Amino acid sequence: MNTEKNALNKIKSKLVVSCQALPEEPLHSSFIMGKMAYAAYLGGASGIRANSVEDIKEIKKQVDLPIIGIIKKVYEGSEVFITPTMEEVDELCREGVDIIAMDATDRVRPDGSTISELFPKLRAKYKDQLFMADCSTYEEGLMAAELGFDCVGTTLSGYTASTKGRALPDFEFVEKLVNTLTVPVISEGVISTPEELKRMYDLGVHAAVVGSAITRPMEITQRFMKSVTAT
Repeated sequence: MNTEKNALNKIKSKLVVSCQALPEEPLHSSFIMGKMAYAAYLGGASGIRANSVEDIKEIKKQVDLPIIGIIKKVYEGSEVFITPTMEEVDELCREGVDIIAMDATDRVRPDGSTISELFPKLRAKYKDQLFMADCSTYEEGLMAAELGFDCVGTTLSGYTASTKGRALPDFEFVEKLVNTLTVPVISEGVISTPEELKRMYDLGVHAAVVGSAITRPMEITQRFMKSVTAT
C-alpha cells in the first residue's frame, strides 16, 4: 500500500473527531454532520469518524480528511451493532471509506459467527482495505491484532457486559495495548478534556478519537447542568 495514501499515517499523533448523531438526537442529519466535520477540520482535526454511508458522502463534500467509517445497525438477538456483518462492510467499501471500524469483541454476531470467524473472510475479500478493531478488553485487542486488523481501538471499553462500570477513559487498557501490540493503537471512548487527550498521547497511542465532548451539544449541556442543579 502506498504509504503516502495510508490514512493511518495521516492521523498519526493527531486528532480524529467523531461526527455522529443517532436518529433520536437533535442533530441527526447528514447535512449537519457534514458541517460538524468541516468545523472540526477548521479546528485542526486530521480525521473524522462517521456513521452511515449517507453521512460519509456528505462529509466527503465538506472535507478532504481520512474517514473512519462505521454503520451502526441493530439486529435482533445480537449485542453487536457497530458494522456487525459482511453486508455493512460491503456498503462501506463501495463508498470508499479510508478505514472501516467494526466491533471486534468476543460477542456473537447477528449471523451467529464470531469475529475470529468473520474477519478472515473480510480480509480475503478486501486485501487492501484498512480495518480498525473496536475492542473492549485487552484479550480482544490481542486477538484482533492476531487476526490481521490494521489498528486496534479501545472504543468499547465500558460498553459491554464484561466491562460495564469501568472508569473511563480507560488509561490502563490503553497502556497495556500500547506496550504489547505492534499495530497502531487508537484511543477512543469518553475522552472529555484536553488533559485526558494529552495523557493518551503520553502513553504512546497512534491517534485518538474524541466525539461527545466536541460534537454532542446536548450531552455537553447536560454536563454543565449537573453543576448547576448540584448547587
